[in-house]
Amino acid sequence: MAAILNRTLIVPPVLDHHAVVLGSCPKFRVLEPKELRVEVWDHVIDLIKGGRYVSMAEIIDLSSVSTVVKTIDFRHFISMWCGVGLDSLCSDDPNVQTSLMSDLKKCGSFLSGYHGNVDTCLHAIDVDCRTTVWTYQENDSDGGLDSFQPDEQLKIKKKISYVRHRRDVYKSLGPGSEVYSSTVLAFGSLFSAPYRGSQLYIDIKESPRDHKIQSLLGMIDFMPFAPEIINAGKEFVQKNIRKPFLCAQLRLLDGQFKNHWKGTFSVLKQKVEALKQKGSLPIHIFVMTDLPRSNWSSCYLGDLASNANSFKLHVLSDEEVVVKRTASKIAAAFDSTKVSHCSRRPLDVLLYVEETVCSCASLGFVGTAGSTIAENIEMMRKNSVCLNSDEIAV
Repeated sequence: MAAILNRTLIVPPVLDHHAVVLGSCPKFRVLEPKELRVEVWDHVIDLIKGGRYVSMAEIIDLSSVSTVVKTIDFRHFISMWCGVGLDSLCSDDPNVQTSLMSDLKKCGSFLSGYHGNVDTCLHAIDVDCRTTVWTYQENDSDGGLDSFQPDEQLKIKKKISYVRHRRDVYKSLGPGSEVYSSTVLAFGSLFSAPYRGSQLYIDIKESPRDHKIQSLLGMIDFMPFAPEIINAGKEFVQKNIRKPFLCAQLRLLDGQFKNHWKGTFSVLKQKVEALKQKGSLPIHIFVMTDLPRSNWSSCYLGDLASNANSFKLHVLSDEEVVVKRTASKIAAAFDSTKVSHCSRRPLDVLLYVEETVCSCASLGFVGTAGSTIAENIEMMRKNSVCLNSDEIAV
């Protein structure tokens, strides 16, 4: 969106899991854009104050798109936009803290659009996936109806009357539009996903008439982790596992996943049994799961762990040297850019290093159905992020 509109992308931080909830586009039940912006703003300030701010640019390698899309760190933007020094968030003086928090709250409320759009300063987008699907350069589709609409039963049950229209982002928000002169353009969420033959919010898959955007779409189809994270995953494989292995990504405790243990373990068991039939023992398995090891005895993982002759299980923790070293490397590299304000806690990079390890699993990968983590690992494997199996040190 930033490239199409020739705007600078404000790169956000990684938010805490469930800290801000969009809702459900298919159910037409989502947070209003201005409410979403306020919640994100408040959470970002909490992350900075608590020394837990981690920029997306520290985790994702943005170098491939840097020539096409201009970016600015969210902390830099806050300092400039609000005219405040974020160093003061670390002050022990309660008067300084109170004054600064008051200023930041006003600033966040303004940016969120609670005071409406302000001349050429701010335009806050107040449409979302309930009424809009953003497109680009489609023939005769601007303003047309999208193929996915709320069904009559949902309209009656929820008392809603939403109609989803397809809108060209360039025509609506680009040159010649009333929005174009605004310095800051604030969306709510840009989350999208395929659904019932359409997209929930953004439907821009190709742009044959705009070669720059077509090239960019190819670049962002897969965006790898930062090199430090990729190298850490490879190092763990080479130095700790040192054998061909299977990866099992088992999400068992969160949301819907806690109700599907049987199906999740059934797929893993089938894969393990197949490997037993044709491979040498022990079978090496890297396990990434949210289930504490103390609880493994009550499930299939306990069976695998207790059979040392047939299976060798590997796990990664945030206490592992390679994880700690990687977190320190990333923090040091980014802090040198002077965007770090309060002293930071160690970066939490465990999940990303685990995903990289799984991308290296030469005996295969078993992921949890419906998990975006599993989808990301599959994408990494498809794009050959890791070393080829024959290059892994033994």
